[in-house]
Amino acid sequence: MSGTCTPENPDHPHPVDARPPWPQLLLGGVQHVAAMYAGVVAPPLVIGAAVGLTPGQLSLLISASLFTAGLATLLQTLGLWRFGARLPLVNGVTFGTVAPILAIAAQHKSGGALGVVYGATLVGGAFVVLAAPFFSKLTRFFPPVVTGTVITLIGVSLLPVAVQWISAGRPSAQPSGLLLAGVTLLAVLVFTRYLSGFWSRVALLLGLVAGTLVAWPLGQVDPSTLKQAPVFGLVTPFHFGSPVFDVAAIVSMLVVMLVVMAESTADLLALGEIVGRPTTGRTLADGLRADGLATAVSTVFGGFACTAFAQNIGLVSLTRTFSRYVVAAGGAVLVVLGVLPTAGGVVALVPLPVLGGAGLVLFGSVAVSGVRTLAVASFEHPINVAIVAASLGVGLIPIVLPDFYAGFPASLQVVLNSGISAGCLTAMVLNLVFGVRLAERSDAEELSSAP
Repeated sequence: MSGTCTPENPDHPHPVDARPPWPQLLLGGVQHVAAMYAGVVAPPLVIGAAVGLTPGQLSLLISASLFTAGLATLLQTLGLWRFGARLPLVNGVTFGTVAPILAIAAQHKSGGALGVVYGATLVGGAFVVLAAPFFSKLTRFFPPVVTGTVITLIGVSLLPVAVQWISAGRPSAQPSGLLLAGVTLLAVLVFTRYLSGFWSRVALLLGLVAGTLVAWPLGQVDPSTLKQAPVFGLVTPFHFGSPVFDVAAIVSMLVVMLVVMAESTADLLALGEIVGRPTTGRTLADGLRADGLATAVSTVFGGFACTAFAQNIGLVSLTRTFSRYVVAAGGAVLVVLGVLPTAGGVVALVPLPVLGGAGLVLFGSVAVSGVRTLAVASFEHPINVAIVAASLGVGLIPIVLPDFYAGFPASLQVVLNSGISAGCLTAMVLNLVFGVRLAERSDAEELSSAP
């Protein structure tokens, strides 16, 4: 149990610390893996193609990302000393570092690009560990007006991912993709509405199974992933090269890691609100330390920077299953998938349109959580309405028009091209400059109630 928590009756622990029976642990864990699998394999696919890896090497790179995501998730959920938020938080490869990694790879085309990437990532992880105690003090800058805005932006910024899954990466959706997404979405809604108890909590997993079964006779399921995958594929340390420390690459990665820390902070605050265990400064510091340590260790096994997966926060909100041990079971499943690529191939059978149909509910539930948090904020004062409106507007710019900041310096694009980061910074600054302080609000209430 986290050191920040108040003592609880061991017979009635907080839902975060409850331990469901092992069948529920396993199924709940698999459901979390299914929700984030596409997200964790996408970065190594893009990076591997950019550096010219062979199909066999690419398979190992994906296995490394799954394996290190599992280790990071176990560290976050179970905790080790002052590392780990001890919340139901899934960690995995962040897409936020893909752009600088591709830039690094382009500058080292002659060879050894991954070594330079791992050197920069290793330093970035160490930096996060050292900076975590200082960064955690920013929680006072996250009142409900700010946190609600950021949580809403997290959900809204993820929805385009679900839409891209439905179209399977094409410019427009195919009828078969719309059919599979519709069937999956309907199945999730029906299971959520008419099933009860544990089965309603795994409605998303059941919906994914239903969508995949419909996709099979339509030829949308590719079983070749099982045939091509080796039975055992543990990545040996430094398989893709030892870390090489390049100053320019390190500086680029440090800037990105600041953005990653901001997004992790928003995710931790959102998750704390959802599970009813508000994220304190110490919890935030422990969570960020785990991100940093996992990032540094991942370079040994061929992984990349690790951070919280917002889609799994949506799953926690949707299922109302708050146990961190369920997510820890998902971490264990990820470790297994990382050393048994054949097992990972089973998860990879789920077509992208099926994932997209489930993602609409999954990611939308994150936005709903943000709206719920905003409901706590006082909108009696017009400035709070203006702060939320302006912050949402700024955060939506890169979502609506991805190339909007193309003419800006690369260092600014790192922040501005992330709707979550841009919206978060906007909300923080506007609240600091224009926000109504508690004392001011109390005085105003007293004056309004005076005879």
